[in-house]
Amino acid sequence: MPFVELSATSNFTFLTGASHPEELMRRAASLGLPALAIADENSVAGIVRAYGEAKEIARETGSAPRLIPAARIVVREGMSVTVLPRDRAAWGRLCRLLTLGRRAAPKGSCDLGFADLLAHAEGQEMLLHPPARSSGGWQTLAARLAAACPGRVALILAPHYAGQDRVRFERQALLAARLGIPTVASGLPILHHGARRRLADVLTAIRLGCRVDELGRRALVNGEQRLRSEAEMLRLYPGHEEAVFRSAEIAGRLDFCLSELRYEYPSEISKGESPADRLARLTREGLVWRFPAGVPEKIAAQARHELELIGKLGYEPYFLTVNDIVRFARDRGILCQGRGSAANSIVCYALGVTSVDPEVGTMVFERFVSEARNEPPDIDVDFEHERREEVIQHIYSRYGRDRAGLCATVIHYRGKRAVREVGRAMGLSEDTLTAMASQIWGWGGPGALTERRLREIGLDPNDRRLWLALQLIDEIQGFPRHLSQHVGGFVITEGRLDELVPIENAAMEGRTVICWDKDDIDMLGILKVDVLALGMLTCIRKAFDLIESHHHTSYTLATLPRDDSQTYDMLCRADSLGVFQVESRAQMNFLPRMRPRCFYDLVVQVAIIRPGPIQGDMVHPYIRRRNGQEDPHLPSDALGKVLGKTLGVPLFQEQAMQIAIIGANFSPEEADRLRRALATFKKHGNVTELKERFMNGMLANGYDKDFATRCFSQIEGFGSYGFPESHAASFALLVYASAWIKCHHPGIFACALLNAQPMGFYAPAQIVRDARAHGVIVLPPCINASLWDNVMERDREGRLALRLGFRQIKGVAEEEAQWIVAARGNGYRAVEDIWRRAGVPPATVTRLAEADCFAALGLTRREAQWQARALSGDRPLPLFAGDMDGEGIVEPEVVLREMTLGEEVVEDYVSFRLSLRSHPMALLRELV
Repeated sequence: MPFVELSATSNFTFLTGASHPEELMRRAASLGLPALAIADENSVAGIVRAYGEAKEIARETGSAPRLIPAARIVVREGMSVTVLPRDRAAWGRLCRLLTLGRRAAPKGSCDLGFADLLAHAEGQEMLLHPPARSSGGWQTLAARLAAACPGRVALILAPHYAGQDRVRFERQALLAARLGIPTVASGLPILHHGARRRLADVLTAIRLGCRVDELGRRALVNGEQRLRSEAEMLRLYPGHEEAVFRSAEIAGRLDFCLSELRYEYPSEISKGESPADRLARLTREGLVWRFPAGVPEKIAAQARHELELIGKLGYEPYFLTVNDIVRFARDRGILCQGRGSAANSIVCYALGVTSVDPEVGTMVFERFVSEARNEPPDIDVDFEHERREEVIQHIYSRYGRDRAGLCATVIHYRGKRAVREVGRAMGLSEDTLTAMASQIWGWGGPGALTERRLREIGLDPNDRRLWLALQLIDEIQGFPRHLSQHVGGFVITEGRLDELVPIENAAMEGRTVICWDKDDIDMLGILKVDVLALGMLTCIRKAFDLIESHHHTSYTLATLPRDDSQTYDMLCRADSLGVFQVESRAQMNFLPRMRPRCFYDLVVQVAIIRPGPIQGDMVHPYIRRRNGQEDPHLPSDALGKVLGKTLGVPLFQEQAMQIAIIGANFSPEEADRLRRALATFKKHGNVTELKERFMNGMLANGYDKDFATRCFSQIEGFGSYGFPESHAASFALLVYASAWIKCHHPGIFACALLNAQPMGFYAPAQIVRDARAHGVIVLPPCINASLWDNVMERDREGRLALRLGFRQIKGVAEEEAQWIVAARGNGYRAVEDIWRRAGVPPATVTRLAEADCFAALGLTRREAQWQARALSGDRPLPLFAGDMDGEGIVEPEVVLREMTLGEEVVEDYVSFRLSLRSHPMALLRELV
């Protein structure tokens, strides 16, 4: 029987394993191993990647090693056991065991005891790792495990490659005999190839916080702890060949495969109503709500068509879950907006998931939920960034921690992190690392630090230590560093989620996450619901509240006046500071050229100023065609239907897929591979490999080579960042909403924008300056008028003015500001009143004085600071003082020098990051 490696460690045992799971599978295939078990320490985070690689190898060659899911469990008593589940039920018990340990420990740790291992041992094959020195306590635990799992426990014989392995094997075989268990051979590889030895030592040094020079015996003796073939294993185990072949015997008892994981979405049955009936009813009610004057027949027919397709694919529960989450948010007054491949549909519009009018005419529903591709729908819902946590905790509360969890995000070594951590391990000085890191832009990547760049910053590329560090920096690129939490992707199940995948604590209190990321769950066909945060939604909701409060008009995203010419005029002038998605310099430069006059123009505006379309040379052809300088080139009627709305220029992911299907004869599956390669933020996305297939297909259909090359060049641009049209339409709605508010209520828009900080491109000073340029009256913070938030109030002439709040003042906490407002009563009359009534510390009173908040009391900034600094936190608050005649301490009068305008402006910026007195440069103009 052939040898099977039953306990390989990947780099998902962070800072220990020195090979990707994919590399281990590739190497196993090249060595002719029939199967391989990836067994990371207290984790199964990397096995889906190995599973996906095995499928890819099988697609390429017709056969591949079988992945055996496993985990190496380390218990607090000091025992280490590789656990291999025999079947699906045993896999569920392994996941629950890991969940138990992970939930009982801080993020990144696992706390399990021997009793926990025994409680979840049913159906598991157990491989005992012998300790360096066999103690009586370890043997007692091993005997208990062997007795509890008869016929399912074996002792691993693993070489140390130190010249004493034969003696060790004999000693360990005697130990196994005393325990009454067999032996099994394993190389316990942490490398797929011996060339990774140096990187393994660097990882160890990073983990231990020392230099490679200081590792001593903790470094690998050699590069032999690698994946090995059967012939090599037989050479290493003379006299113990049965232990080598027993690995295949054990593997033969392991029937579980990740393909058996059947994800069951919550049924969402409510009060005996089936999901299909409930979704149909909610859609009908939603259409009446959306179209009170009567539902157009075209809309009703499209809704019936969408419901039919959703029913065929069984996705009703998914839409119902999203509906329930959105309804919760709506009931709490939390503004939200859906986007994603299925969000801009009639059904989602009726449910209130999105407010994008279906009559805008985005891509047809089959492009989003396809029966041919059999893809799960994708709906992302953005919520106000300040209140998203309420929605997240609602999901946990409704489904339970054992049925709901956030996806993980794998944090990889890239760019500057790789330079700093590897460089420190290699003993490079901090100033050298700073200089090297300064030469890396963005993600960096292998080859980012060239010899020329190093010479430019005064480093010698021929220095051996530096040269070796550069090699290792390139080698570590893409290695997983640790797990973090996804921005908002929730996996929710009908049964126990912790029997599908382990759940662990996140760094943030109250959050729990699974150990697989979005690519992993896509591989296994597991649905997720994205609950995301968006600062502009916070701004828009606060603006709507202010409009209702001061103008007695209630708006939602769906009820804003459509096609407002003044709003489009404002955008054509590039007057878009603070407006969602079009506030960058690049967008401002493009707006006067684009001159948007309708909603779909905003859809294009959002999508076109992105790295993908820019790199694909889509911007200039589109503008020339829009301005009539160039005729739209539509080479066929079939492609004309796809590219007509964008004047023959592919701007959206869906169009790229349709060009491939219609123009190059791609199958839906091949087009889906193209879509995945184009996916937003897809770090390993690569469409170049599909070029030959694409070009041949286009030429076979009669398209000329220049056109085909130009099409593919444009599509390649999406490899950096391509926007789906549905995303662009959802974002365009927020562009229009924020622009409309800015156009018609500039003061309210500025107020809401300041209250939603931090967000966007611009600092409070720029927001306030822009508001004043639009005629908004801005009032400074005042101890008797300001609240924590910025507010709109009537000035002495009855005009609506923006009053800056205490939140703008550096160093003032919200809780302290609330105490100041609550204790204000009929107003404060002296600086000491704040300290005495509100009970805030003198330091806070000083900050208020530095911000000139006491001007309304007739005090200059320096006078207020003088009085504030007279307060002492050491003396007790008096029971009566200041408010009664004859009470209080009388200090001698002090005359303080009046501050110059320049000093006042500087103090304003130091205190609250802006000034209403003057622009700093205005004070310097006369000196130029």
